[in-house]
Amino acid sequence: MNQTQLQVPETLEDLIKQLHEIFSSDKVNVEEVHGLMESYKSNPVDWSKFAKFDQYRYTRNLVDHGNGKFNLMILCWGEGHGSSIHDHSNSHCFLKLLQGQLKETLFNWPDGDHQNEELTRKWEKTFHENECTYINDTIGLHRVENVSHTESAVSLHLYSPPFDSCHCFDERTGHKNQVKMTFWSRFGEKNPLETSASKENN
Repeated sequence: MNQTQLQVPETLEDLIKQLHEIFSSDKVNVEEVHGLMESYKSNPVDWSKFAKFDQYRYTRNLVDHGNGKFNLMILCWGEGHGSSIHDHSNSHCFLKLLQGQLKETLFNWPDGDHQNEELTRKWEKTFHENECTYINDTIGLHRVENVSHTESAVSLHLYSPPFDSCHCFDERTGHKNQVKMTFWSRFGEKNPLETSASKENN
């Protein structure tokens, strides 16, 4: 399917349906997915049932498992919540803002020849409602933060292929450790079997 055949999704359900069509192929067209996700105009009526907040940390809430080709999830960020610096386990990662704003800080990978050195920053960008960004491991590592002290944020994330663990990095030393990621909720229902205490996960 080429991009000209895709229509602007009116609802989150429309977006999910078109994502399934795109990912029916084994080849991921990054520009096509990015354009489709950005074309969806955020409407809380569509996604509020998936938006589960926690007082202490951001939450990952599974929306659709993409027939094993991708995971679509909503992340909810309270005031001041943020991720650690992390990689993406060789997956494509798309992030779209549904509400509020998020700051993304991009880092270079640690230099294997220089141990215990601080990670170097490439840039920082702030994304606002309905904007979309993309990262993979060839681009670098990143940290995502809601720096607002007055407003929460909600973001839509697509990962292809899905992954359940990634590496988190110490900004001061470049040291990494592997962490397992869990969902706060699945399909709008709190998941009683998994804890939200995973370290980092977007």
